[in-house]
Amino acid sequence: MTTAAGKTDGQAHASAAGPDDDEKERLTALGGIAALSLDALSSVAYGPEAILVVLVAAGASALKYSLPITGAIVILLVALVISYRQVIEAFPNGGGAYAVSKTHLGTTASLVAAASLTVDYILNAAVGVSAGVEALTAAYPALYGARVWLCLGVLALITGANLWGVAESARLFMVPTLAFIVSIFAVIIIGLARHQPVVPLDHTLPPVTDTVGLLLILKAFASGCSALTGVEAIANSVPQFRRPRVKRAQHTEVGLGLLLGLMLIGLGMLIRHWNAVPQSGTTVLAQLTAGAIGHNALFYVIQIITLVLLSLAANTSFAGLPVLAGLLAHDNFLPHVFGLRADRRVFRYGVIVLAVAAALLLIAVRGDTQALVPLFAVGVFIGFTLSQTGMVRHWHLQRSSGRSWIYRAIINGVGAVLTFVVTIIELVSKFLAGAWLVAIVIPLLVLMFMAVAKAYKRIGAELAIGQVPPHPVKRASLVIVPVSGMSRLTAEGVSAAKSLGDDVIAVTVVFTDSDEDRAPEAAFREEWQSWKPEVQLLTLRSAHRSIAEPIVNYLRMVEAEDKYHRLVVLIPEIQPNHWWQALLHNQRGVILGRAIRRGTRRVILCRLRYRLETVVDDATAAAKRASEQQATEPKAPERKLDFPESP
Repeated sequence: MTTAAGKTDGQAHASAAGPDDDEKERLTALGGIAALSLDALSSVAYGPEAILVVLVAAGASALKYSLPITGAIVILLVALVISYRQVIEAFPNGGGAYAVSKTHLGTTASLVAAASLTVDYILNAAVGVSAGVEALTAAYPALYGARVWLCLGVLALITGANLWGVAESARLFMVPTLAFIVSIFAVIIIGLARHQPVVPLDHTLPPVTDTVGLLLILKAFASGCSALTGVEAIANSVPQFRRPRVKRAQHTEVGLGLLLGLMLIGLGMLIRHWNAVPQSGTTVLAQLTAGAIGHNALFYVIQIITLVLLSLAANTSFAGLPVLAGLLAHDNFLPHVFGLRADRRVFRYGVIVLAVAAALLLIAVRGDTQALVPLFAVGVFIGFTLSQTGMVRHWHLQRSSGRSWIYRAIINGVGAVLTFVVTIIELVSKFLAGAWLVAIVIPLLVLMFMAVAKAYKRIGAELAIGQVPPHPVKRASLVIVPVSGMSRLTAEGVSAAKSLGDDVIAVTVVFTDSDEDRAPEAAFREEWQSWKPEVQLLTLRSAHRSIAEPIVNYLRMVEAEDKYHRLVVLIPEIQPNHWWQALLHNQRGVILGRAIRRGTRRVILCRLRYRLETVVDDATAAAKRASEQQATEPKAPERKLDFPESP
């Protein structure tokens, strides 16, 4: 919603409340962990298992590679964290890969980055919700048939929390986030301290279908890299932090890297320590938890915490994508409505569109997480690569500030090489499993962004936006007011029309297919003449019980005369106080508006909506003024215009 001052409701609210209140709506470093890091942190519940699922196809001999692969992923994580700390410093207005690419790699590269991140955010929201519900249905199999409805319910709750406010949603997610972190470290520490698990693990392996080779190792590495999605969300959302924004965002990025890296290495060591393997009907994390603490009440508490956090992992998308959409809207690549903020600094339209897209995806795959996993993490590594490449160019342009730019450029250069290699591995290893769909969707999104920008450019050229217009001059205009009977609403419409233009005509439609309409027509004309509004009443006749057709035909006739520079149709309506009251009013304005837009070329349509109490108050004041004016000066004669009534 836009106020009269041209600011969004949220901006006006923040301005009135003061800068201190506005800062309260932003994130602290700890709040950033809760609001922006759930995707990455919760991935430890399925990232290590994804590695094992691939390796187990080659038998027990391949499982020894799980810890080295986890180590390689952690090394990549370290490179990404260091690189994104530099992105946060260089681009404090947020945007991450999109902002970096736009500045240093050009428009096309920035749109590819934006499209890839958009795809990843939507997939992350769907995967987070479906994974959480999947954990719930594993504990309670009777709920399996309702998994789609459960997914939609969880998604609705997360959407509502984010529409409530960014800081509020962070506070809401703080407790389960901290509980999850404590639980995972407890499982790791207790498990590594035990020589044997409390509950023996099942080491049954499926039949060997593959051999250990480079392709298998790379495929396992690509699957495990799903644990790195969400690392970029903090750099995308720097403006959401409290002052000093850059320092808080950087601290959050480092905190995320430390927590995620330690959890991945710890779980990898525990998997190797007990030789855990994937088993149907349970998760690797559940096996490790049972092995560390046994099947007791604490085990079920940790499982519940895990499924809650998996569901809430979608919040990273709700924190990141609306901000990215706002930047795209500012640059004319998305409709400007995505750049509007509601109260509590919420990009409301971005949140809603993300929720709808994720809901459609969940419905399409019927809440099946495994159907989404092959699409996961492909898009985000494209963004990683573009971001790091752009940062190399950024530091090269800053080389006049000393030799420190070389070291920074090397950091981002190494990150660019690593993420590019991972991007190729992701595409090759997952292409036939579904990555081909992402490879199609990303170019389509880029084309959509370009089409929106082209439309805005055309509109801007036609409206001469930013150019000094010719000096305003008064031109002849005709204001036409459709009326159907005497009422205070009719009086308001005629009064408004007389304020807009010198020439005003009221038109009424009479149906000729029945004699029953003749008496009301005559009575209405007599009331009009006794009212003496100084406005001509024109009667249009219709034999088809249509009010739109005769009015549109009349407007076309006036257009053909080409006597007036502007033709304005003013339709007075009542604005209901409650949504259900709209059912009590006729839809004449909607019907007429649609017909006039379709049937005319130059007519300006103006639908004036009045609140009922306003009409009553204005009518009382107008009656008082009219009586005073009548006592002091005579009325001017009605101005007759040269437009004959229809036969």
